Amino acid sequence: MPRKSTDPAEDGGFAPPSFAELWWLPVGAGGRVVARSSRLWERGRALRDHRAPRPLFHAALEIQEQGRRTLIEMAPAWGPHAGTHGVVATGPVGARPLGRSRFFRYEIRCWEDGLLPDREYAPDPPVRIPLTPGDARAALEHLRTAPRYTWGRDPLDAGEMWNSNSLIAWLLQVIDAGPADLHPPSGGLAPGWSAGIAAAQLR
Repeated sequence: MPRKSTDPAEDGGFAPPSFAELWWLPVGAGGRVVARSSRLWERGRALRDHRAPRPLFHAALEIQEQGRRTLIEMAPAWGPHAGTHGVVATGPVGARPLGRSRFFRYEIRCWEDGLLPDREYAPDPPVRIPLTPGDARAALEHLRTAPRYTWGRDPLDAGEMWNSNSLIAWLLQVIDAGPADLHPPSGGLAPGWSAGIAAAQLR
């Protein structure tokens, strides 16, 4: 018996739209240690660059593909969600030899119906990026081939460290979603963003 299609478009219906939602979240939202340390880091950078300190943001990406929502994130390989929720790749933190310990590794997660607990701290609604169903599916597949550079290093001499922002920018660049035109709110900075664009341009 032929398999019944689960695609509404194939059944003559209307397929749900496909899109990405880019959230800009304050670094350290909901905590104290990361918030304070990141502010100190930014003050040092601002002093070096002879400018005023600016608020720091990290990006989170959710992809809607035919009614399915998937959270894309790069997070430490330890903690309550480590090792679960669609881990597709891992990489080292700080220095490659340290990556032998899970306390110095990160995970790239492709988490269907994943939780984004810091969304309540977002100063603005997410930026919606229209995608074709093919682009949405491709984005999820590309995650398995994402660079696994060392978090906190600048392997491409891009002037920025590789981090979770880099992953999101890399993915958006790979699917031609224009990350160079996307900027955090309130005149803020997204450290690592340009490193992700640079990595994607090497493909």
